[in-house]
Amino acid sequence: MTALTTEILLSAYSHGIFPMSESQDDPEIFWVDPERRGIFPLDDFHVPRSLAKTIRKDPFKITADTCFRQVMKECAASQNGRETTWINRTILDLYTELHQEGHAHSIECWDGDTLVGGLYGVSFAGVFCGESMFSRQTNASKIALVYLVARLKRGGFKLLDTQFLTDHLASMGAIEISREEYHRRLDQALDVEGDFYSLEGGLSSSAILQSITQTS
Repeated sequence: MTALTTEILLSAYSHGIFPMSESQDDPEIFWVDPERRGIFPLDDFHVPRSLAKTIRKDPFKITADTCFRQVMKECAASQNGRETTWINRTILDLYTELHQEGHAHSIECWDGDTLVGGLYGVSFAGVFCGESMFSRQTNASKIALVYLVARLKRGGFKLLDTQFLTDHLASMGAIEISREEYHRRLDQALDVEGDFYSLEGGLSSSAILQSITQTS
């Protein structure tokens, strides 16, 4: 059996396929190409008014790529209503390597020196595939997502993949599309070279929200 490498992983993502595991303790992985795919249309991202108000208060310090593996471990940890996840050791190690190669990134929310929320995903061409998020304080993962979208829009990305649609994601503008439509959008985004670090140097919380524009 061929060992799974970051090269194989990126090739799979570029063809609309991603890996999962049955559980955190299961060493095996399987490949997924859903019939229905969740995405965020970047130009229609929705920031609820109450969340925008919270963001303007700057409740957290937001960083990118400062503790990628720690974010993954937090996403893999059990939480209320979720006893286990699909992030096993194979995935943890492989995506850490992918991060070291510049193709996986994290957004972190800090309360002082404590990591309280964040997300991570895979980045290539004009595509960002969101993998998982976690929150230890109210709204932390949502705020991380807002900052991610601002970063992707500023960096010229064309596709933000959420893999599956949840009520939580739908409340912020995520939609579900067919496999065929996803592959069409993926092909278009492969012709773009996004810059994940275009936001380095920082923007104020108000400027972040203004850059997204879709508030209500």
